[in-house]
Amino acid sequence: MSIEERSVTVEGTRISYRVGGTGKPVLCIHGNTGSKLWYERAMQIEGARVVAPDMPNFGDSDHIDTADIDRYADHMRDFIRALELPQPLPVVGHSLGGAVAMSLAVRNPEMVEKLMLVDSAPPGGLKTPEEHYPIIEQYKSNRELMLQALGAVTPTLNDPAFLERLADEAMKMNPIAFSGNARALERFDYRGRTESFTAPVTVVVGDQDALITPDVARATGESFPRATLRILEGVGHSVMVEQPETFKSLVRDFLHS
Repeated sequence: MSIEERSVTVEGTRISYRVGGTGKPVLCIHGNTGSKLWYERAMQIEGARVVAPDMPNFGDSDHIDTADIDRYADHMRDFIRALELPQPLPVVGHSLGGAVAMSLAVRNPEMVEKLMLVDSAPPGGLKTPEEHYPIIEQYKSNRELMLQALGAVTPTLNDPAFLERLADEAMKMNPIAFSGNARALERFDYRGRTESFTAPVTVVVGDQDALITPDVARATGESFPRATLRILEGVGHSVMVEQPETFKSLVRDFLHS
């Protein structure tokens, strides 16, 4: 089964996306410096039709004038509507995309059947130390530095050519979003709001994740009324590229739980 490359215009913003597989649609939202490419190895899931967009400011989608979690979530809401995907819809969010998925679900609960949060930013957001921002700004023009950063969040990925492709995709990001996304994650605060989302939530974290610890993931799960926690052994921040078969198994279980 092939993966199809498509695009749709949502409120004047072109959104590029890929569709793979047949069955129940599931929306997969990528993380910071990411794109739909991050799901390429894990789109053929038995019984699932995987829909993986580039959010605005990322990959092949249009740039917008700000970097903001709720704005990204609004575009994902309108993307679901534009594609006429059946609702409520299972949604997977990775890293920053987990915050986007939370925003989408909490503010539009009728659209989201269940959530999978993979190495997700927690409901209280993530604070980047100020001394890191000069390095973040260097990512805009220093592809080698970006490559090193991506290697750090995919520690068990043993495919240098694929890592190079991920770096190429990362360099497409809107320049304002490099520091802008870090600031957006600092502003993100859904503490006290996630309790209103009463559908099932699966929280997934790799035990080698240098960004999100199992304790942080556990606290994220505890902020939802109906959450389960899956800690993956021997996996870093990005199971969909590090161990795609494991990710596919997780999604199959998620869809049928």
